[in-house]
Amino acid sequence: MNIVPNTLQTVVIAGASGFIGTHLVRRFTEAGVEVRTIGRSGPAVWGDTAAIASVLDGADALVNLAGRSVDCRYGKRNADAIFSSRVDTTEELGRALALCRESGGTPPPVWMNSSTGTIYRHAMDRPQTEDDGDLGTGFSVSVARAWEQALADAATPGVRKVALRIAIVLGPGSVMAPLSTLARTGLGGRMGPGTQKFSWIHLDDLYRAVVLIAATPTLEGPVNLAAPGVVTNAELMAAVRERLHVPAGLPTPAWLLELGGMIIRTEAELVLKSRWVSPRKLLDAGFTFDYPTLGPALRQILTPDRVEAPAPVRAH
Repeated sequence: MNIVPNTLQTVVIAGASGFIGTHLVRRFTEAGVEVRTIGRSGPAVWGDTAAIASVLDGADALVNLAGRSVDCRYGKRNADAIFSSRVDTTEELGRALALCRESGGTPPPVWMNSSTGTIYRHAMDRPQTEDDGDLGTGFSVSVARAWEQALADAATPGVRKVALRIAIVLGPGSVMAPLSTLARTGLGGRMGPGTQKFSWIHLDDLYRAVVLIAATPTLEGPVNLAAPGVVTNAELMAAVRERLHVPAGLPTPAWLLELGGMIIRTEAELVLKSRWVSPRKLLDAGFTFDYPTLGPALRQILTPDRVEAPAPVRAH
């Protein structure tokens, strides 16, 4: 059942054309919530701060998902685009929220800005919570830090700000498309050592978490959006093979992943980094996951005789 609080009547979604944004727009619309969007087209486009401020006026929540896909090589051009598409849009939303108030409007009381669970270090020893997680190093972490700093620096008094540290999002398409292809072609074994942790969240639980955060005034700052049932990469690939009725899969060593990443223009870090993200704030707030473990999630997402359509990989 698609239920949202009565207080959530209008939601503004920036970056609504992506994998997550499309799903949120559909779910909110089905629940009878008015959805306004900010993007590269429509009444409120990036660069038109006044139009964005007008769209924000009177809304109950702002969700910013804008950001270029990270499914690429991190050369200078791509790295600059990844960085600016996150930081610049966040900074503009801060200016638009301030303008909305200065113009006599009513900005939304809560601003949820996308971030990423990749902000934490390569963790093999313990889960990373919002309170005791260790931030990592490297390009992806630098982007995430700047992304969250832009949110923190925005002068928006009266607006509760939440950084959504999102794990890998699972749904039809998404990362399931290449993993399914690998499994079906016999290459669905462990990747690299296979012991690296894989934190994830089902697309439907992400939507429900956004609804909960909007309705919970005590939730602010970083909030981890990840299912409690973290698995290793080897366990992930075994679960995919089991769901697709593929008996075995050849493993892929790390050096071959690095080489393959160069060939298909992506980064091996996307599968080799150990992401162990714990949703402590959500659980403490009483959130109940519909998909806390991987098996039921894959049963909902994957049909053995269906080929999943690909979707862009997001920075989560």
